[in-house]
Amino acid sequence: MENTHLDPAAQSGTACPQEQEQTIVVETTVTETPQLSRNEIVERLRQIVDAPINEVKDEVEALKQNYYKVKRAEVEIAYKAHIESGKPESEFVPQHDELEEPLKELLASFKERKAQYLQALEKEREENLARKNNLLNELKSIIDAPDEVGKQYQRVQQIQQEFKSITDVPAQAVTDLWKTYQNYTEQFYDLLKINKELRDYDFKKNLEQKEALCKSAEQLTEVEDVISAFKQLQILHNEWREIGPVAKELREDIWNRFKEASTVINKRHQTYFESRKETETQNETAKTALCEEIEQIIASLNDIDSYTAWDEKTQVILSMQERWKSIGFASRKNNTILFERFRQSCDAFFAAKAEYFKRAKENLNANLDKKRALCEKAEALKDSTDWKATTDALVAMQKEWKQIGPVAKKHSDIVWKRFNEACDYFFEQKKKAMSSNRETENANLAAKQQVIDTLKAIDENLDDETARAQMKEAVAQWNSIGHVPFREKDKLYKEYKKILDVLYNRFNSNRNRSRIANFSNSIQQLGEGNTDKLYREREKLARSYELKKNEIQTYENNKGFLSLSSSRAESLVHELDRKIKKLHDDMELIAQKIELIDQKLQ
Repeated sequence: MENTHLDPAAQSGTACPQEQEQTIVVETTVTETPQLSRNEIVERLRQIVDAPINEVKDEVEALKQNYYKVKRAEVEIAYKAHIESGKPESEFVPQHDELEEPLKELLASFKERKAQYLQALEKEREENLARKNNLLNELKSIIDAPDEVGKQYQRVQQIQQEFKSITDVPAQAVTDLWKTYQNYTEQFYDLLKINKELRDYDFKKNLEQKEALCKSAEQLTEVEDVISAFKQLQILHNEWREIGPVAKELREDIWNRFKEASTVINKRHQTYFESRKETETQNETAKTALCEEIEQIIASLNDIDSYTAWDEKTQVILSMQERWKSIGFASRKNNTILFERFRQSCDAFFAAKAEYFKRAKENLNANLDKKRALCEKAEALKDSTDWKATTDALVAMQKEWKQIGPVAKKHSDIVWKRFNEACDYFFEQKKKAMSSNRETENANLAAKQQVIDTLKAIDENLDDETARAQMKEAVAQWNSIGHVPFREKDKLYKEYKKILDVLYNRFNSNRNRSRIANFSNSIQQLGEGNTDKLYREREKLARSYELKKNEIQTYENNKGFLSLSSSRAESLVHELDRKIKKLHDDMELIAQKIELIDQKLQ
């Protein structure tokens, strides 16, 4: 509860006798109200916001405080439910308060009416002050005419009643009014020669009442509840003012007794509020520091760029909120201002966090769509038997997968398993196929090695025709055999080519020797006078030599366009090499024939 220190006259507006003078501090407290929901609080405010200010001002303040108390409790309940549901703490965002705006509008309306009410009340107090001064002036005029005092007794009684009936006056005028009133009243009674027994009876009755008030005040000095004791003391002072004077010789003593008890209670009350003010100042300093600390975090929100960083900062903010709760009230003037400042920073943080997680969720969903699309592509290729092209495609997809950002944790394992299963299925099928190919290639290796052995086994004593037939059959068998293991390919082919070259050289050598012998016999049989015929033969041989040379160049060029990536290309290259070798042999034979002709022509 917040407390306000007021001057005594602000409440009663009545004066006390001179011996009863004391500055009284009055505390107002916010009226306690039953626990209501926020809807009920706002509805109650609507009902009373236009009611008389002095009747509902305390209830309005209590409703305001209870509203925010209920709101804080609802946020805590929502937060606990969020955590108990298994959701991440970082995703908690307080629900928007749709009732806060109408609440503030109602309070603003009431505040405006209250200001008008206080203005009217102050005006009324000034008018009451003028009325009381007029009564005092009239009472003074009666005192100033002592001969007429006896005749004015009834009017003085009326003045006293009117004076007491006027309650609210400016606080600063209360003491002077009561001193003047008491002085004039005492002067009047001193001047008035009334029945001494009646005066003594009144004095005795008033003394008994004031002694009872002194006893009550002295008992209040033992009450532990300082606030309660202070409030009850105000009631006793109001009762003291209503009691008339006592005998002149007892006035000072009885007032001093009452004043001493009041002083003890007032000092206890003052000490209590001084201590509370010091505590409130410390709390205000602590809350200001928290506001500055959280505002520094808000200023650097753009630097928070990961889930982990947001979670860490969330823990810091929640810790600061707990620290705020552990700090007591600041001054009544600044407590609400500081709370609004701190709450706005908290709202700004959680709003920024919600926006970040919204964008992050959108990115996660976009990444999930991309990965699902890759899953569909991989699943469409998993049954392919185009091993190389599909392998390249899947490897490219795997690289693309790594470049795509993360997806939501609940989807991460599922979508990865789906993609991985499609890839694994293809590579498993490829592995099986490659294993089968290796077995075939090993069988081909053995078959081609057998062909080489067959070629090596051709008897050198066989005539060329028979040997050529065996070689041709072996070459046809070689060409019909498929791939061999890649690492054995070049070695095997070199061995094969080497034995073929040996056989071709053997056949060509035999044939060329036969041809040269026959050609030599032909030109030897030509007699003198056949020189022209020899020249024509030589020119014919020279042209044939150039044609074969050009043909070799053509074959060499064709070899450059062939690829060795297939068995067919390998066979073509081998065939071209064989033809080139034969052409070289033919050119050598032609060269030998030309040499024989040249020898004949010498």
